[in-house]
Amino acid sequence: MNGSDAPSYDSMRNLRWSPAEKAIARKAFDLVLQREFSAVIDEARKMMANVKQVSALWELEQYLTERRKDIDRRYDYRYSVLPVVFGNLISEGRLSERELHGLGEDKLQCIRKYAKT
Repeated sequence: MNGSDAPSYDSMRNLRWSPAEKAIARKAFDLVLQREFSAVIDEARKMMANVKQVSALWELEQYLTERRKDIDRRYDYRYSVLPVVFGNLISEGRLSERELHGLGEDKLQCIRKYAKT
């Protein structure tokens, strides 16, 4: 552990993911990403329903561009950073630890620590 009480990058990079854990992680990742996409689609539909002027259309475009950048930055499926991704998603209320049931305790400990920071 480093001074921030969060696992170091090296300790996360050295985690070994079993095939079953990879399947659990992929399912949870895809689930929360789909929720994110659904929320964006819902909001875009609401915004589009109110488009009466070109300026509102550009606001929609700006919203979609910002959301895409945010999603691209937030969701990274590399195993070396998944504990950080999952921890952040838990702390934001987008994912529950229950949805990660079946991951090894070593991964869950890392995720929990990132969820607290």
